[in-house]
Amino acid sequence: MSNDANQAATPNGIPGLRGSDHIGFTVPDIEVAHDFLTRILGATFVYKLGPYPKGPAIAEKLEISPETTMQEIRFYRLHTGVNLEVFQYDAPDQRMTVPQNSDVGGHHMALYVDNLNAAIEFLRSQDIEVLGQPTQSSGPSKGQEWAYFKSPWGMYFELVSFPNGKAYEKHADTILWDPRNPNA
Repeated sequence: MSNDANQAATPNGIPGLRGSDHIGFTVPDIEVAHDFLTRILGATFVYKLGPYPKGPAIAEKLEISPETTMQEIRFYRLHTGVNLEVFQYDAPDQRMTVPQNSDVGGHHMALYVDNLNAAIEFLRSQDIEVLGQPTQSSGPSKGQEWAYFKSPWGMYFELVSFPNGKAYEKHADTILWDPRNPNA
């Protein structure tokens, strides 16, 4: 494999793919999301766009109703990890029910923390709903502990911590990207 900076790290898949640039999600109230992302998650607001008018051009590109208006998009940098692209739409057919993790299209965003208990204590002090108690992983993920929490609009987030690594790493040829060492 070439060491050329323009080559992807894997021999398969989309040519030139380097990794994740951003995660995009839709919220019902962009001001509530802004407060949560900046005050609770500590994300840095970078810039905003919009509104974008309804019509067939945007509808075709995003597979949305042509009667949908993209009210605003805001971009955030989340520490040393991924960027966030946050949308607020006005759509006649918009569903306001957040999918459960078990639903098709269900999802969560996992965030690495150095101290899981301190992070949970902070969330609870800010009246953020934490689901259950911390869980110790087993098998290949042994060494990791985790807990889920919810944003004010119901989106699932997960805190993970594995300060001494995970069990699988000892014998793996390839390890997952590690937020403790973002340049590795």
